[in-house]
Amino acid sequence: MKHCLIVDDSRVVRTVAGRIVKDLSFTVSEAAHGAEALEICRKNMPDAILLDWNMPVMNGLDFLRALRREDRGNDPIVVFCTNENDSEHISEAIRAGANEYIMKPFDAEIVESKFAEVGLV
Repeated sequence: MKHCLIVDDSRVVRTVAGRIVKDLSFTVSEAAHGAEALEICRKNMPDAILLDWNMPVMNGLDFLRALRREDRGNDPIVVFCTNENDSEHISEAIRAGANEYIMKPFDAEIVESKFAEVGLV
């Protein structure tokens, strides 16, 4: 079974996203910020990461840059899931190594569609 790490400082978003991803036959782990997510990845690199941009301690962009420098850090498919929806933010995320981008609020259909586009489902 594939593993998805959900990184968001909102417990509600993590819970909702977790239900959606579990319905797509993923196991799920959660992190409230990038530093916590990086530690999880170092122990067990996920297949996919749903990533928020604005978080305390370490934001999503800094996490993504750090992840891509890790051993096997290029393995996970990273989908930014954020309110930052201008072309500048999207371009910056893609340059940093994001595979896809979803605007909040999102639903199961959007997540499934993006996961399908990148070959996760």
